Parts: sequence; C-alpha cells; structure tokens
Amino acid sequence: MKIHLALEALHADENALARELFRLAERHKVDHDIYHLGRDLARWSQRHVTEIATVAARFGAELDPKPPGESTLPEKVREKAADLMGRRGEAALLLLRDLRGVYTGAAGVYADWELVAQAAQGLKDTELMKVAERCGAESKRQMKWANGKLKESATQILLS
Repeated sequence: MKIHLALEALHADENALARELFRLAERHKVDHDIYHLGRDLARWSQRHVTEIATVAARFGAELDPKPPGESTLPEKVREKAADLMGRRGEAALLLLRDLRGVYTGAAGVYADWELVAQAAQGLKDTELMKVAERCGAESKRQMKWANGKLKESATQILLS
C-alpha cells in the first residue's frame, strides 16, 4: 500500500497552506476580513496537520503532529524586506498574488483530501473516511474563500 505516501504529501501541503495563510494575514492586516479569516483558516490547516499525523501512524508514516506556527519576528522582518525589495508596481498587486497562492495551495490540498478519501473508501476505513470528509470540506471552503476574495478584489485593483 502507498497510502502513507499520500498522507505524507498531504501533511506537507497542509503545513505549507497554514504558513501561506498566516503570511497572507500578516501582510494584509489592515484588511480586517483578510487578517482575521486568514488566521482562522490557517488554524484549520494546523488542526488538519495534527489529524493527519494521528491517522498516518496506522499506515506506518511518522509525521510531526505539531503544525507550523505564525512567523517569528526575524522571519517577519525578512519577509517584509523581501516584499519591499521585490515589489514592481502597486502594493495591491501583492494582495492578488498572495490570494492566488492561497487559492492554488488550497486547491492542491483539496485534491489531496479527495485522493485520501478514495483510498479510505477502498480500504473501508471509516475513521480515515471521516477525517478526509471533514478536513476535505474545510479545505474546499478555504479554496472558495480565496477564490471569492480574488474575484472581489481583482477588478478594483487591476483597473485602478
């Protein structure tokens, strides 16, 4: 069985999505919706990381149950410096780029959960199926939120 490989990939992808959501929230904290919802959605991915590590142990994968936290102060300083040095145009374009990153990350995580759900169904593993359904549904909501924010912001940002 190769289910442990899918769980390892999903674990890495959820960790990356949590970091990306925290980064989005931190960079755009003046937008209260993005700041607060971004942090809430990042916590969902953190919880998913813990759940994946718990269930993956049954399939021989040893994954760290501790998800990434928010950026440390030195990381925040490095990110801010990189943002300032790398900007080419309006700062609002950074929001679109960050939302796109979250959207594509969440879409990948959602696809990963679909794969795990299919494996759980094939194995007739009800515990894994419940985790995949619950976490997959939340990943789908993360993806839809990022897509909605992209649509909401794109016209104003790109045409101003």
